[in-house]
Amino acid sequence: MRFKISVPVASIKPYEAGKPLKELEREFNITKAGKLASNENSLGFSPHVIAAVNESLSSMNRYPEPVAHGLCRLLAERFHVGLENIVLGNGSDDIIALLAHGFLNPGDEAVMPLPSFLMYEISVKTAKGVPVMVPLKDYTTNLDEIAKRVGPRTKMVFVTNPFNPTGSTITRDQFLAFSEKIPQDVIIVVDEAYIEFVRDRAVFNSLEDPLKDQRVVTLRTFSKAYGLAGFRIGYGIMDKDVAQILNRIRQPFNVNTMAQVAAEAAIQDQVFLNKSIQATHEGIDYLGAELTKMGFAPLPTQSNFLMVDLKTDATRIFKELLGHGVIVRSMKSYGFDSFLRVSTGTKDENQIFIRALKQVLGK
Repeated sequence: MRFKISVPVASIKPYEAGKPLKELEREFNITKAGKLASNENSLGFSPHVIAAVNESLSSMNRYPEPVAHGLCRLLAERFHVGLENIVLGNGSDDIIALLAHGFLNPGDEAVMPLPSFLMYEISVKTAKGVPVMVPLKDYTTNLDEIAKRVGPRTKMVFVTNPFNPTGSTITRDQFLAFSEKIPQDVIIVVDEAYIEFVRDRAVFNSLEDPLKDQRVVTLRTFSKAYGLAGFRIGYGIMDKDVAQILNRIRQPFNVNTMAQVAAEAAIQDQVFLNKSIQATHEGIDYLGAELTKMGFAPLPTQSNFLMVDLKTDATRIFKELLGHGVIVRSMKSYGFDSFLRVSTGTKDENQIFIRALKQVLGK
C-alpha cells in the first residue's frame, strides 16, 4: 500500500471474532449449530424489548436522542448516581476508546493485564499511547505487578472483573489494597461486563458504593446478562469531570434509537434478568461437573463462561467440534494453546457440546 499508516496502528493485531453461526452451517452443511464462543445470553432478551423496539420504528426518520434521558434516569436511580456521572456508548468498547482519546497524550502509558480484552490495547495504540502489558499470575490478574509497573507516564490502568477469558475475580479486599498503591492522578478503569453473574459476595463490585473513589471508572454492558449484544450499548459510571470530557468528544448520536429503547426496556425487566442469571449458573454448574467427570479441571469462574485445559492441542479440538455443529473458542491466540473457552448455552446446547467433545476426544 502506498499510503503510510501510523506506527501504533501498524502494530495492532486484528480482533478475532467468533465464527458466525450461518457461516458454520453453510461450510459444514448442517442446521441448528450451537454457538458457545462469544459469551452471549442463550435465552435471548426480555420480551418487553421487542415491543419497545417495534414502537420506536415509526421514528427512525429522526436522529436518536443525543443523551438518552430516559435510560440515563433509570441508571441513575438504579445505582444512586447523578445524570452527570453517566456516559453511554456503542458498547463499552466505545467508552474504552473515549477514555484513551480523552486522557492519553502521545507516549502516555496505560497498564493492563496480558492477555485481556483486545480493545484496551487497540484503543490505547490508536490514541498514540503505550500499552504496558502485565502477564497473568496463575490465570488471575497480577494486581501487585500492575501496581509496580505504574510509572510517571502512566495515565490509566485497566482491570477486568470477572476476568475474560479465565473467569477469575478480584475480591473487595484485593481491589482496595491495589487501589492504595495507585497514584491519585491515574484513572482506574474497572470493566465489569460480567458482574451480574457473580455469586461470590466477596468479589469487588464497584457500584455497590459508586463514586467513592474519583479515580474509578466503571464500565458495564447490556450485551451479556441483558442479551442485547446485537444492539451494541454499554455505559460508564464515573466522576462528573471525567464524564464531561468523554461527552465532549463522543459522537453526538453514538447510541442509536433502537439500542436506547431496548436497554430502557431491558433494565426494567428484573424477572428476565433473574431468569438469565439462574440459567447461566445452572449451565456453568452442568458444564463444570461434566468436564470434571471426564477428568478435566475447569478453571473456577464467576462468569457465563469457563476455561478448560484439555492437555492437548485445543485448536485441533475446536476445529473438529465445528464439524459437530458446535462453536467454542480456542485460546491459542491468548497464549493458552491447550485451553478452550466455553460459554454456557441452553440446556440442549450444553449437552450437545459435551457429547461432541466426548466423541472428538474418543477418536
